[in-house]
Amino acid sequence: MVKCTFCGEMIKEGTGKMFVQKDAKILYFCNGKCEKNMLKLKRKPYNVRWSGRYKKK
Repeated sequence: MVKCTFCGEMIKEGTGKMFVQKDAKILYFCNGKCEKNMLKLKRKPYNVRWSGRYKKK
């Protein structure tokens, strides 16, 4: 089991997506919502309230 790169939730075996960047960095996503927020919308998980990695100020 691995953690989602964006929200930090555990991903069960056989589910989720693995994305390999051009610099050979591997990103794991639990669903399309996390994938779209990080790759397409270029959001940081520390600024998104529903993310498990959100930092309260």
